[in-house]
Amino acid sequence: MTVDQLDPTPLWEQLAAILRGRIQAGDYAPRQVLPSEAHLQQEHGVSRGTVRRAMAALGEQGWTVTVQGRGTFVAPQESWPETT
Repeated sequence: MTVDQLDPTPLWEQLAAILRGRIQAGDYAPRQVLPSEAHLQQEHGVSRGTVRRAMAALGEQGWTVTVQGRGTFVAPQESWPETT
């Protein structure tokens, strides 16, 4: 799954939803490093700013933790927000 350029939903929101879905599905395990910004840019055909905004949103929501110089990791499952 990738972002839909024709969808009126902002690209960063689409990307954040895709990554959140992959985390919930177990594609990215807790404490696992997420793909690099460059990889996500290429995979989804979006700008670096879009990737950064999506990653920032995931961090603000408690899905990820960024470690300077090491990358962005999936937060431990107990830190994930409640989902309905």
